[in-house]
Amino acid sequence: METMTRDDLEGPEFEDAYTDAMAKIIEAKREDRALPEMPEPEKPAQVLDLMAALNESVEKAKASRGEDADVHEMPKKTAAKKAAKKQPAKKTARKSRSA
Repeated sequence: METMTRDDLEGPEFEDAYTDAMAKIIEAKREDRALPEMPEPEKPAQVLDLMAALNESVEKAKASRGEDADVHEMPKKTAAKKAAKKQPAKKTARKSRSA
């Protein structure tokens, strides 16, 4: 474990804000005080459209190879073919033994 630790991970971007906030909430509840106010994040997280990013990546890759860079819709899956019904085995006629 000693070889895997790092001392250079300091600063506000490496703070454990969640654990600190939970400790404040727990302490406030123990002492029957009002819960502390938490500041709202400055800007909301960016939401990525994964399909748009994938299509853009495909277009760039095709353009770099000199191919047509049009991206088309994937064909829809069709229903699987049904297996042919097996015919029942034919029964052979028994020969009667005559003595």
